[in-house]
Amino acid sequence: MKHEYKEFVNEISDEEAHEMIEKMARFIASRNLAPAGILLIESLHPLHSIGSQLLFFIMPFAEIIFDSHKYQRFALMIQDGNYVKALVRRIDELDEELHDERRKEAKLKRRRRRNQIKENFKNIFRKNKS
Repeated sequence: MKHEYKEFVNEISDEEAHEMIEKMARFIASRNLAPAGILLIESLHPLHSIGSQLLFFIMPFAEIIFDSHKYQRFALMIQDGNYVKALVRRIDELDEELHDERRKEAKLKRRRRRNQIKENFKNIFRKNKS
């Protein structure tokens, strides 16, 4: 049985962290999961260092599924509260960029529908008065 031991990563550079933040933020925002993602990250924010240590604890089992180097980099990234805050900010920014047009169209559609309903009620009450 051959088993190759992976090198343990104990620090992450700013460039690697920001690259990972960008990748994760794009993944979340492109799937319209930004509100849920931000809510989850913000609610777990006080526990980010404990979560990071938990990821290191289960790392031997997680290496079966995930790439060891990327998994360790992710665990190191969430250990730092500044990176977690940067992730939330980037998700919010990308969500605004990607879905601003769709939200404007939906708002316009709601406004048209509301005006149409008002017009229908006006017509109904005009007919009853005559």
